[in-house]
Amino acid sequence: MRKICQLISQHMGVLVLAAAVLALVFPDVLQQIPTKVINYLLGVVMFGMGLALNLQDFKIVFSRPKDVIIGCLAQFTIMPLLALGLSRLFSLDEALALGVVLVGCCPGGTASNVITYLAKGDLALSVGMTGVSTLLAPVMTPLLTWALAGKSVDVDVAGMLLSILWVVILPIVVGLIVKGFWPKFTEKAIDYLPAVSTIAIAMIVAIVIGASASKLLAGGMIIILVVILHNLCGLSLGYLIGRLLGLSEPKKRAISIEVGMQNSGLASSLATLHFAAYPLATIPGAIFSVWHNISGAAVAYLYTNINDRIWLRNSHRSGKENG
Repeated sequence: MRKICQLISQHMGVLVLAAAVLALVFPDVLQQIPTKVINYLLGVVMFGMGLALNLQDFKIVFSRPKDVIIGCLAQFTIMPLLALGLSRLFSLDEALALGVVLVGCCPGGTASNVITYLAKGDLALSVGMTGVSTLLAPVMTPLLTWALAGKSVDVDVAGMLLSILWVVILPIVVGLIVKGFWPKFTEKAIDYLPAVSTIAIAMIVAIVIGASASKLLAGGMIIILVVILHNLCGLSLGYLIGRLLGLSEPKKRAISIEVGMQNSGLASSLATLHFAAYPLATIPGAIFSVWHNISGAAVAYLYTNINDRIWLRNSHRSGKENG
């Protein structure tokens, strides 16, 4: 069973992509599933995050606050502003623009920690950034969405705050409590959590895409392009900021991945809950969930195979010059 779970978690990108394709091929089946199920599935993912987190992970906030502050500032400025800029550049309609902005205003995704590990980035910084940005999300996500999209769409800031508390923060807290009271159960469950989260994310993607399959097929290429650019620009600018600030290579990689990979499931959930009048607003989050798992695997390969060679070569040259 553990081997099966490892295979599922290792091939997250493939499974999420398969779920998206199946949703496009058999939308009628998936349209029978109530969209409110998305919130429960996201709660399962966040509960798993709570079980996997350790209070030790938050020590980085106090031992290296500068790194975490830099990362979170980048998270909540780069992606929201990119979302707004791309929406205007491609003249997206109101609903799709709202969906893109929602993705941009969400905290980092849980998959970013796995990708940072594979990319030989600063894993402690990645986990710390994910945790802190998630804790800030109940305030930052509604306020940023209101600031960037509130002029054209009625944004219920208080309602979104409460939704994030219930769907994200509460399951994480419950996970931490369960871990504290039943450590033996947690130790056994931890091997299966990535697979459960992968299946939950794949189901979220399938439900969201199934609900709007016909509209996505009719004019989906533009939004797919915008989502890809949003993610790639986030990854690139996150790395560039680390470079401009003279951070170490592992820190640059962690910030790059944290900034570029969003909790897109939360974006789809918020769109479903609060913007029912704009059904297409759920689509960018679903597409982002598919794409950032693919790009994340590619970025991990890029950093560990190409970037490492350049980094080592430059370090070798620098050593020679100093010698």
